[in-house]
Amino acid sequence: MKQMIVNFVAFLFLGSLLFGQDSQLKKTSITVYNQNIGIVKETRSLNLIKGTSVTNIVDVAQLIDPTTVKISFSGEVIEQNYQYDLVSMDKILLRYLDKEVQLIGDKGELIEGTLLSCYGSQVVIKKKEGGLSLLPNISTYRFAVGELPKGLITRPTLQCMLNAEKGGQQDIDLSYQTGGMTWHAEYVAVLDKNDKKMDLNSWVSVVNNCGTAFQDAELKLVAGDVNIVKQKQPNFRETSDMVYMSKGAQPQFEEKSFFEYHIYNLQRQTNLSNNETKQVSLFEKEGISVKKKYLFETSQYLNNNEKVSVVISFKNEENNNLGVPMPKGKVRIFKSDGKSLEFIGEDEIDHTAKNEELNLHIGNAFDVTAKAIQTDYKKITDRIFETSYKVTIKNHKSESISLEVRHDAGLLWTMKESSIDYKKEDASHILFVPDIPAGGEKEITFTLRYQN
Repeated sequence: MKQMIVNFVAFLFLGSLLFGQDSQLKKTSITVYNQNIGIVKETRSLNLIKGTSVTNIVDVAQLIDPTTVKISFSGEVIEQNYQYDLVSMDKILLRYLDKEVQLIGDKGELIEGTLLSCYGSQVVIKKKEGGLSLLPNISTYRFAVGELPKGLITRPTLQCMLNAEKGGQQDIDLSYQTGGMTWHAEYVAVLDKNDKKMDLNSWVSVVNNCGTAFQDAELKLVAGDVNIVKQKQPNFRETSDMVYMSKGAQPQFEEKSFFEYHIYNLQRQTNLSNNETKQVSLFEKEGISVKKKYLFETSQYLNNNEKVSVVISFKNEENNNLGVPMPKGKVRIFKSDGKSLEFIGEDEIDHTAKNEELNLHIGNAFDVTAKAIQTDYKKITDRIFETSYKVTIKNHKSESISLEVRHDAGLLWTMKESSIDYKKEDASHILFVPDIPAGGEKEITFTLRYQN
């Protein structure tokens, strides 16, 4: 027994050698989507035997979808099996129940016998000399066992039965879909002191939690809402802190239209470690014209909201120093207080095409408030009634402002009277844009008639 006993850590090393002999990776290309999937395409060199043989392809993604595997070579694939029962201490010990094991303590003490139970850190062993050893905590011991149990592997493996037309070294093309890979865009905007211009930096964060690493890979990112049949996926955790792109960084992706989406090709090879979030610059734009707006939203179902939103609006146009497809992601906005840049708010954008307008809701105004109340209700007939409202806006700032008041009126309304001009935005919404003097206030009154 003592001659056969080897610390199980040594088996991890030995197992990796055994499973790593069958194929050599020559080329990797990865396409990552916004929806937690990636497409892996690899070229591997295998030494095949003419006719039927079994080969192991290691280091595939642990979250591979085996039904999407495609192998192309001079021959045919007869059978393929995805093996993912990876070596761990718990799995080894479970396979050694009712078998002989050895525990070695930190001070050299030795316990030999049959493993009867292993639950968490608690172990029960039937000793060779008789009696039981009940160990409530095995943190000060290490296990040694006779051999690596059958069925356990050190790395996720595709085991393939191939019928090769010729023997010898040859290339095979392997592709498959995996979960645990996604990407999203991040944006940093810096407003000028007058809130008239904005610099915008963008980068992409590529998340790899698929269970394996990729070296020297060609990377493509697809932006768009690709239809995916939903399956239950495990939860993943990003493992890197946010990194802000420094001014002057050069774009590293080439963008082009692809089907009904946009595809971004990284213009160099890159490494994607497992459980890593990699950030790469996408673009940098300066001098974008913006407009700061104040917005107060109310409706026929009044509440006590007195908050006025602050909105930064701009056009995604070439003549506005922008005009690029913008993948969905979070926009963080900063402004200098005269000494340093300070964070003033953030919003999230959806995929945005060129020539579209974006409105970023970055927070609520401190010195501007508004309140809407219902002042009257009249029932004219069983099918006709009128409702009157008053909106009071107070501006405590030292300069005058314009404020958009958007009222959700519902359907089947007509404006009977209004104290200021208004715009009917659509079937439900009415827009008022009053000017409010510095340190002053403004009242808007209006009456709506409804007919059912």
